[in-house]
This record gives sequence, C-alpha cells and structure tokens, in this order.
Amino acid sequence: MTKWKMETGGLLAGYTDGFAERLASLGYGRERTRSHLRLLCALSAWLEHEGLTPAEVAGPQLARFLGSRRARGEADLVTERGCALLLEYLREVGVVPCACRPVLGGPAGAVLGRYRSYLADERGLGERGVLRYLHELGPFVASLTTRNDGIDWTAMSSASVSRFLIDVCGGGRKPSSSFLAALRGFLRFAYLEGLIDTPLAQAVPSVASWRDRALPRRLAPEEVRQVLAHCDRKTLAGRRDYAIVTLLSRLGLRAAEVAGLGLDDVNWHAGEIVVRGKGSREEKMPLPTDVGRAIADYLSHDRPGTPTRAVFLRLQVPLRGLGPIGVTAVVYRACARAGVPRASAHVLRHSAATQMLRAGASLAEVGQTLRHRSSSATALYAKVDHASLRTLAPRWPEDVR
Repeated sequence: MTKWKMETGGLLAGYTDGFAERLASLGYGRERTRSHLRLLCALSAWLEHEGLTPAEVAGPQLARFLGSRRARGEADLVTERGCALLLEYLREVGVVPCACRPVLGGPAGAVLGRYRSYLADERGLGERGVLRYLHELGPFVASLTTRNDGIDWTAMSSASVSRFLIDVCGGGRKPSSSFLAALRGFLRFAYLEGLIDTPLAQAVPSVASWRDRALPRRLAPEEVRQVLAHCDRKTLAGRRDYAIVTLLSRLGLRAAEVAGLGLDDVNWHAGEIVVRGKGSREEKMPLPTDVGRAIADYLSHDRPGTPTRAVFLRLQVPLRGLGPIGVTAVVYRACARAGVPRASAHVLRHSAATQMLRAGASLAEVGQTLRHRSSSATALYAKVDHASLRTLAPRWPEDVR
C-alpha cells in the first residue's frame, strides 16, 4: 500500500491514506489521485485558517472555500461536483455530517419526517421514490404552513385541496400524475395518522388519460439481432454493451433491474439470477445459456477489480455501477450503431414480450416473465397477438344477398 506524503495539517490530517485508497478502488491513477489529495490538504488548511470544524463544510461555507480556490487562480476541482468524492468519503468516515436535511423545520418538518418513514417502511418505496414524493409535495405543504412552520390542519378540506389544484392548473397547465399520486398519498397518510378527520385523498382527481390507446413500441426480431450484432465484442465496451442488451432483450428486464444486478445475484451453479424489481421485490429468474455466456465473457475479461459489487460498471472513473440512465444510454448508442430507430431499454422489454407471444406463449406466461403484479398490465400485449385476435374476428360473408 502506497503511503502518500502530503503536507496535511489540521483536522483532516489523518485521512490522507484512507482517501487515497478510496480513489484507487474507484480506478483513479496516481496523478489524478494526487490532485484530489491536494484538495484535501487545501480544505484542511482552509478550515484551520477560518476557525471552522469539518461539520460546517456545507452550503455557504463550501461555496466560500471554492471561491477562495478560484481567487488564487486554481482551475481544477473548484466546483461542488469536483469536491463530491472528497465530501462523500468524509461523510462515510463520520467527519462531515450527512447532507440529508429535512424539507421544513418545526412541526411541519416532523410530520414530513414521519411521512418519509411511512413511504419507506409501509409503502416500500426506495430512496429515490421517497425523495421524489417529498419534492412533489413541497408546494402543497408550503401553502398550508403557518408562520411557526406548523401545518394548519383545520384549514384542510376538500375545498382547499380543490383550490390548490385549480391554482396549480392555472394557465391551462396539467398536473403530472406523479404529483397527484404524491398528494393523494400524503392526504391518505394524514387521515391514517388522525391529523385530519375526513379522507381527503378522494378529493384529488386523476389525470385524464386513455390507457393503452396505442400499440406498445417495439423492435422487430431482426432489428434486435442487428443491435446485438453491432456491439463490437472485440472491445471492452462492446462486450459490456452486448451483455446488457442481451439481458434486456431476452429476459425483458427493466433498466433499473439491470443496473441493480450484483455479483452475488448470479447463481452460476443453479443457472439463476436474482432480480430486484419495483417495490423492493426480489425474484429468481432462469439464466439462459446465451445470457450467462455474455455476462461471463464480460466478467472474465473486462470488469476491473473493484470493491463495487455491481455487475456492470462505468467505463471511466469513478468505476462505479452503471445507473438506469447509463443502461438506457447503452441501448441508445447500440441502436445508433445498428442504424435502427432509437429505442429505450423499455422498448426492448416490449420487444421481448411481443416475441414471446409470437412464439406461442400465453398472456399469463408473459406477465409472469415480466413480473407484472396485475394482469391488466399484461393486457396491453393482447393487441400485438394477431394470431389470437384473428380467431375473435367474425368472418365477413363473401356473398350477401
């Protein structure tokens, strides 16, 4: 293990080697590691000069520190994004407090804190879903918040909910379905908690829509084969992309499910993988031979050694697991190389379902493979099962007299 001799004083003096190890595990080379360590030294010296503690490195103070670096003519690592790795490490070792802050203070903040726990524990939402709900609720909670940061529950009625929605829809704007779902969920929570006496969730209307009015967008089987063929399997990126597209097109996984696949989720002896789907559900799926071969090819030749347990990693530092957006970007680039219409990861899911129906699978079998909770979600694919639909269409009489 390399011991870095950096002139680090102050409260952060003992974290040089630990931070260097973190950077090495993320794939950073020696020169880039040295740049980040110089940032650590500069922050430690600045805190000592300003008489601040590491716990105060947030918001305005961080902006002041970065401003001082720019004023001295520094051009590297002078933004919040540039400091993200350092702050992340310092938070993990407990030197800098977590960046999570309540949406509001006082009684309103306490209620939203309980609602956060309700969403995570009772509803099973992930962290991203919880944060999205809290963000969507911001304007509504602000409209009810009193001067002492409390919520005037007595003023909450179906009429006040309707007035708020009318204000939101001013100028012909249409509220998003996610916003209405968040509002409906919060009102349901308030009723269960006894904060309001009337179940006001019913006062929130649904967004006007015509479900399943169009055919599911999909690629033809020959187009999927073309996309796979244009993943250059002689390169690291090509082998990774080939494995990702194979998973999406053969098993109908979602982008988030491919991104969440871990090394421990692949059972090579049993020929199974564990898929972590919506609502924190975990389900086992069979691992077809061609899919397993594509994953094994990437793992054995290209995946760098890193503590990260995700199967698919970024190609550039920091070497972390590929996210859902990154998985979709892989599909976009593969479609562009193949010269087929641009398709998302979910389009490959639709393509897999359509191909299963054409091969003779029933709608129930398709729903089981796609792990749908409701048969209504699978009913969309009945439109593309032309063979079955023909049996329902009455024959037109050839000679009507």
